[in-house]
Amino acid sequence: MENVGKKRSRPRRAFTPDFKAEIVELCQRGDRTVGQVARDFDLTETAVRAWVKQAELDAGTRSDGLTSDERTELARLRAENQRLQQDVDILKRATAFFARETR
Repeated sequence: MENVGKKRSRPRRAFTPDFKAEIVELCQRGDRTVGQVARDFDLTETAVRAWVKQAELDAGTRSDGLTSDERTELARLRAENQRLQQDVDILKRATAFFARETR
């Protein structure tokens, strides 16, 4: 009785960029809906829609989000910002330490 009404979650799968591009191309061709393509390849409709949206952003046909290059740059800048904040924190502690030592 515990599993009544509950769907089993499927394990997370990884797909190659080539496979995603192929799926996006099938969706953009227009002869099948996104839902049909998702069912045909045993994919979630949400994932396929996200792939199509990202492809449109990368192609410049859509402007309501970040391109893949912008996402990559943003991740790099966030990592760099975190590292620099850690450097500043270390320098602040070192300054406080040496200021106490010279008294």
